[in-house]
Amino acid sequence: MNLRDLSYLVALAEYRHFGRAAEASFVSQPTLSTQIRKLEDELGVALVERTPRKVLLTETGREIARRARGVLSQVEEIKAIAQRTRDPESGTIRLGIFPTLGPYLLPHVVPRLRERFPRLELLLREEKTEQVLHMLREGTLDAGILALPVHDDSLHTEFLFEEPFVLAVPGGHPLASRKTLRMEDLSDQDLLLLEDGHCLRDQALEVCHLAGAGEKSGFRATSLETLRQMVSANVGITLLPALAVKPPVPQSANVRLVEFAPPAPSRRIAMLWRKSSAMTPFFEALAAVIRDVPADLLSTRGCATSQPGAAPGVAHPSP
Repeated sequence: MNLRDLSYLVALAEYRHFGRAAEASFVSQPTLSTQIRKLEDELGVALVERTPRKVLLTETGREIARRARGVLSQVEEIKAIAQRTRDPESGTIRLGIFPTLGPYLLPHVVPRLRERFPRLELLLREEKTEQVLHMLREGTLDAGILALPVHDDSLHTEFLFEEPFVLAVPGGHPLASRKTLRMEDLSDQDLLLLEDGHCLRDQALEVCHLAGAGEKSGFRATSLETLRQMVSANVGITLLPALAVKPPVPQSANVRLVEFAPPAPSRRIAMLWRKSSAMTPFFEALAAVIRDVPADLLSTRGCATSQPGAAPGVAHPSP
């Protein structure tokens, strides 16, 4: 038994297809299949149920694959310890981030990270929250940036910042003329929300619950940009996080952004990593750079200022 064969089994457990598992492992399909059979012969048990259309792991195969993930993760930790000892600010970091934050935060922090850690290779993975958490637990990510709360005693949580929401409404909406909003102003409104699986959906539902608002039926968006375009098309109103309305995000026609009077609804963003990680001191330094984003990026003040050339009653994000 060797680490290479264990990695083949883990890949097969993930992809459940010999061809895709082989491609992910950078070997030929016959090679991977042969090594899996050798592993079965060595252990004296069947690990895989081979059918014409799909591959299933036996109960024993699933348990061994689960433990193999832990072994491979520990091996990576050993390599990381050696690498950090040789050069604490070089190497590769696999960082997960969720879709309603990544495209809006990363343009502001990646240049700062490159400047602070010029030899660091940062591999970014955009996934929904539950997938980021799964990959952190399995060791396929080193750290993740997520919205709180996260309930997992195996992960360290490093708070980064609080990001307020603004209300996005069509230019002709009754709330478009308001300078600020109170939560109770949403009590008779139905909001456009994201589909299940997005943490922003849960956050927006919490705001709706507190304000006595509801969800617009018959539509759930797959992304923030879809929500923005639905507002522009007069379909409804929605909540947008502050970073999603700041440059370099392009302006949208017929969208008026209205800020909330304090205390504005918001979401808390944190960086998480395994408590067992040998890279904690470095992750703390990494989090400090991400935390130091300019204060104006996390402010909703001025979001509702009208832009030259906008239609009456319509405003866009400030450039």
